[in-house]
Amino acid sequence: MPERAYLDIETSYSGIITIVGVFRPPDELAQLTFPEVSRKALLEVLEGTDEIVTFWGHRFDLPVIARALGVNLREHFESRDHADHCHRHGLYGGLKIVEKVLGIGRHLDGLSGVDAMRLWAEWESGCEASLETLLKYNEDDVVNLYLLEKELVKLDLECESSL
Repeated sequence: MPERAYLDIETSYSGIITIVGVFRPPDELAQLTFPEVSRKALLEVLEGTDEIVTFWGHRFDLPVIARALGVNLREHFESRDHADHCHRHGLYGGLKIVEKVLGIGRHLDGLSGVDAMRLWAEWESGCEASLETLLKYNEDDVVNLYLLEKELVKLDLECESSL
């Protein structure tokens, strides 16, 4: 099985990458926080990875990383976008919607990408607690990509057994 890294980014209102979260099961979490988000730092965090797993990453995370950091991760790693896999099972919407349908919980239920931008702005204005909340939100995103994958494998097996 390839060495997988589950990746998610957060951005500011102005579009800069504020957080890059990378989770490797069972419990390895790395989070780069602006201004430490760089091509070199990201490639170091991904060292040893064969495959990157995202949700809408082919349409958002990876193109943003390519523009901001000058690195096309799809040229360096295999890449899997769970949004595409979800669509094959009739699961549509963002990650949080799919999580609810499949019963995957969050530590910080009710927050969205817009909240992530707001939390970054609050942190820039001096609220330390906002950065802690933002990091926890990002952690939920990357860990839940792994949990989502486990649920998608179950759905795949159910589909195969019904054929």
